[in-house]
Amino acid sequence: MTHTSDPPALGNQAPFSGRKAVVLGLALVAGAIVLAILGIVPRVRARTTLQRQTDALAAPSVLVARPKVGKLSQDVVLPGNIQAFTDSPIYARTSGYLKKWSFDIGAHVKKGQRLALIESPEIDQQLAQAQADLATARANSKYAQAQADRYQGLLQESAVSKQDADNFKAQASSTGNQVEAAAANVRRLGQLTGFENIVAPFDGVITARNVDVGTLIDAGAGKELFHLAADDVLRVYVNVPQAYSRACTPGVTAVLTLSEYPGRPFEGKIVRTSNAIDPTSRTLLVEVKVDNAKHELFPGAYAQVHFKLTGAHPTLILAVSTLIFRSEGLRVGVVRSGRATLRPIAIGRDDGRTVEVSNGVQATDDVIQNPPDSLIEGEAVRVVQPEAPAKGDDQSAADGRRK
Repeated sequence: MTHTSDPPALGNQAPFSGRKAVVLGLALVAGAIVLAILGIVPRVRARTTLQRQTDALAAPSVLVARPKVGKLSQDVVLPGNIQAFTDSPIYARTSGYLKKWSFDIGAHVKKGQRLALIESPEIDQQLAQAQADLATARANSKYAQAQADRYQGLLQESAVSKQDADNFKAQASSTGNQVEAAAANVRRLGQLTGFENIVAPFDGVITARNVDVGTLIDAGAGKELFHLAADDVLRVYVNVPQAYSRACTPGVTAVLTLSEYPGRPFEGKIVRTSNAIDPTSRTLLVEVKVDNAKHELFPGAYAQVHFKLTGAHPTLILAVSTLIFRSEGLRVGVVRSGRATLRPIAIGRDDGRTVEVSNGVQATDDVIQNPPDSLIEGEAVRVVQPEAPAKGDDQSAADGRRK
């Protein structure tokens, strides 16, 4: 008899199907997780990259340069007054009438040359009278001395009293003093008559003549007759601001420019200073000596005086474009470890393009050039290098220079 096998029971297959479902479920979950990871990681990476790029783009790009070590030289232009090296008004020392004059304005005269002649008959007569008085005094003195000598001889013979001899001796001494007084008066009047000749006290040019023939002249400083100026060498006085006073020392070159000589400089040198600051204007009075042998410059003229001033000690020099003006004071930006640091500085002289820094930065600092107004303390910055010109541009520029 044939036996057939029974089909497997459905209850026996259930556990196997459940495990397959679990495995399949786990596989699906794992796949979903893998797919999720594969989708999230690139997005996270992209987000991180974007954040990094955003931060990098947010940091301002700056150029840096180190301070230059040197002496700040600048052309200081100041107004100056040209004056004659010697300038003198000429007055009369004796009274009378002007008989004649010899030189007019613009004439160059030598020392001792007669400029004018004063006619003073009263002084001449007084001199004649004084000379006569002197002659009389000498005669009286001679007679009194003879009498005194005679009485001294008679006194030796006891022919006269000692009192009489002493009286004649005193009279001789008195008349001798009268002779000296009369001689002094003659010399005084002689000098006054000598002052009738108005002479030039030094070489120079006549800049003013205030009298003419027949003018009544009174002795003293009441009326100026002539004005004489020595213009072979001129003085130029300049009031230099206190900030430049230390650099203005004797020997510094000064160049004069005048509107009547466009494009033509006149060179001079500082010869002396007042060595004191005027408390009113806070300036130092400086004297510049200028040679004027050709008499091209006129006393009394106005000139622009150019001083080429250089600091006495090496300093740090920054471009004006590096300065940051803030309410708390003047600052410059310095890059340290990729971040900006705002340094307070103190400046000295300023020539408009560069400034002298007395403290606040060092020669090794990387100073930000043309800093943005929004720059703040500790801000991250990106240092860039200036682009070098292309070779083709250099060659074109060289070809242009050769042309």
